[in-house]
Amino acid sequence: MKRPLIALWLTLPVAAYAYHMGPGQEHMQLDQVAALIESADFHVAEAERIAATNGDEAAVEDWTRAEADYAEALDLLPAERVAEIRRLKLERAKAQMFISKLPVANATLSGMVTELLDAPDVDPELLADVQRTFATSQYYMTWLQRLEGAPREEWEPRIDSARQIFKLLATKAEAGTDQSSTKEAREDLESAIRLARMDLSELQGLPLPSQ
Repeated sequence: MKRPLIALWLTLPVAAYAYHMGPGQEHMQLDQVAALIESADFHVAEAERIAATNGDEAAVEDWTRAEADYAEALDLLPAERVAEIRRLKLERAKAQMFISKLPVANATLSGMVTELLDAPDVDPELLADVQRTFATSQYYMTWLQRLEGAPREEWEPRIDSARQIFKLLATKAEAGTDQSSTKEAREDLESAIRLARMDLSELQGLPLPSQ
C-alpha cells in the first residue's frame, strides 16, 4: 500500500507544475488582463470627470494611461477571445482619439467596421458602437484636414462616409424606443452635414470640437 501512496505523492509536484504551465498560466494571464481593464476603466472615468470640469487637455494623462492599459491587455489576451479583443480594440481607439492618435484610431476603426460587417452573428450593439465611433473619427479627421488646407477631393469622401453612417444609425434609432439615442444620432448627422457645407473661413473661427 505504501508504494502507490509514495508514487502518488511524487507525482503531485509534476501535476502542479503542469497545471501552472498550462491552464494555471492562462488563468494567471486572464487575471492580469482583468486587472488592466479595471485600471483602464478607472482612468477613463477619471478622464471624463476631469474633462467635464477642466477641459480635454487636463484629461490627457488619464486618457494616455487608459490607452496603455488597454494595449497591454490586448497583448495578453489569447487570440481565441475574439469578442473581448474586439471590445478592447474599440475602447483603446476611443482613448487614442483624445491623445493625438486620431489617425491610428481612425485606421483601426475602419478595419473593425469591415471585419464586423462580414462577421457572422456579430453583436449588433458592438457593431453600432464601432460604426458610431468610426464615423466620429471621420468627422474629426475631416475637421483637421480642412483646417490644414486639404483639397475637397481629399476630405469630402471622409465626411460623406461619416454622414452615411450617422444617417444609418439615426434611422435605426428612430425605429426603436430610446429617444435619447435618436436625438444623439440626429445631432451627429446634422453636425456632419454642417461640417461639409461650412465655409473654411467660418470653420477657422470655431474652436476645435471636443471629442
